[in-house]
Amino acid sequence: MPVTDVRHDLDNRSLTIVADFAAPVERVWRIYADPRQLEKIWGPPTHPATVVEHRLEPGGRVLYYMTGPEGEKYPGYWEVEAVDEPKSFTFLDRFADEEFNPKVEMPAARCVYSFAEHEGGTRATYVSTYETVEALQQVLDMGVIEGASLAMGQIDELLAA
Repeated sequence: MPVTDVRHDLDNRSLTIVADFAAPVERVWRIYADPRQLEKIWGPPTHPATVVEHRLEPGGRVLYYMTGPEGEKYPGYWEVEAVDEPKSFTFLDRFADEEFNPKVEMPAARCVYSFAEHEGGTRATYVSTYETVEALQQVLDMGVIEGASLAMGQIDELLAA
């Protein structure tokens, strides 16, 4: 399992996940830059993702939905704010309805994903910051740590292919 550290900080409304991969930074970056590779790792194995739009550039959007075991669909999207290829990107991650409109009653997170060389491979640091403590607690209660860890666990297999 590539996840090496998970921390949540209620005072700062943040969740930080650190993962190490045995691949160069540029290779790990391509997973997020290529929609077909992103589909293989964005959801946990029980909820694979389908990316329907992918513009990983400032002002771009990434539209996706995850499909549950019974065929139920869970749409979401990223509003990309900044990209520093291959080092980092920043985006607003939101739950959405079927037309990819924001579900304002659900928590949104400002996410910073960064990638750095580490011990011959890549250390990825994923930081998600929520507007309120209650929003962070809601996603923690929904199993975000377990789901994200399972999703990131798929990256090693993709890198080995």
